[in-house]
Amino acid sequence: MSLSFDPEVLRALAALLKDGDLAEIELEEGDRRLRLARASAQAAQFVAAPAYPAPPYAMPQGMAPGMAPGAPAPAAAAPEAAPAAANHPGTVKSPMVGVAYLSAEPGAAPFISVGATVEAGQTLLLIEAMKTFNQIKAPRAGTVKSILVASGQPVEYDEPLVIVE
Repeated sequence: MSLSFDPEVLRALAALLKDGDLAEIELEEGDRRLRLARASAQAAQFVAAPAYPAPPYAMPQGMAPGMAPGAPAPAAAAPEAAPAAANHPGTVKSPMVGVAYLSAEPGAAPFISVGATVEAGQTLLLIEAMKTFNQIKAPRAGTVKSILVASGQPVEYDEPLVIVE
């Protein structure tokens, strides 16, 4: 059975994908089903992780652990800080692509804070990848100098997460 679709509708849906910054659109009507997806450089990096809404326990965008609702968001790190952090000898980098979480569950205290002393093997944060929470542990004992990610933030392979000196 051959399905035909109105080319104007397809163009409109493609424009919606692009303008709405969507990865895919799926429509179903009776026994007809249409799925449009676009490939992008960013989507290619997250092939293994389908686009689902943030888990209910994720912190709201721009909110750091321990912040009160309505409090001003912390200032963003300067763009030049990322390259410096990547070359810092105490940088702990992400071993995978996923979503970083600074605490075990919503409302729980974060695993670490800036200035805290950590032991080798202590959990610094979690990275959720393919519905599995992976503990990112301190490679050595030291003091947390900087936390470079926010809870609920997507991270890429080899992205700097924390600096421990």
